[in-house]
Amino acid sequence: MLGVLACLGPLDAMAAGPPRQQFTAPAPGSYRLETIQPAADGEVLDAEGTAGPLRRYTTGKVTLLSFMYTYCVDPVGCPLVFDTFSTLRTRLLANPALARRVRLVSLSFDPGNDTPAALRHYAGNLAAPTSALRWHFLTTRNVARLRPIVDAFGQDVTVTLDAQGRPTRLYNHLVKVFLIDARGQVREIYTTAYLMPDVIYNDIRTLLMEGGRQGGGPHG
Repeated sequence: MLGVLACLGPLDAMAAGPPRQQFTAPAPGSYRLETIQPAADGEVLDAEGTAGPLRRYTTGKVTLLSFMYTYCVDPVGCPLVFDTFSTLRTRLLANPALARRVRLVSLSFDPGNDTPAALRHYAGNLAAPTSALRWHFLTTRNVARLRPIVDAFGQDVTVTLDAQGRPTRLYNHLVKVFLIDARGQVREIYTTAYLMPDVIYNDIRTLLMEGGRQGGGPHG
């Protein structure tokens, strides 16, 4: 992901994604997703500027989480992830009972630029609290708060420094999307080659089929 310094809105980003690969996903529940690692925790800010633990957004529901920049224009970076999330959101909202058991989370790599106000502008109606499927757009107070979260997820990055040697943002990341179960355990990690909505949708359904009912978490 190049992280170029240009502004791109969600609708433009969605149009920038490359054509989807052709692949027949296995049926939901016909396979098991193994536990990979616990989801990271740490303090985050929501789009209203309210601080809270990341675990509020990674437990209680099946969660699809990615890191992002609001201004990324690399067609195989953040716009591809946005396109994938949007496709899954539309598909899940067609079944509200299913949608209420799932959430989407986009966490910024650049707390300096992607402030809560910037996230509100970027997200628009996608972050509506009345939606059956919540899409949370999050940031952190600074890179020092963000770096331990990124490291715990195993997301490879470099740190960009200002003229005084102070960290400003995380940069040059490889796309990774994390599928997290309701207990806060990472069950799948998707890279660009495997970021296919049909596959992810069936993986979500597979997790929801485990153990029957999984209720909503404290933050929705």
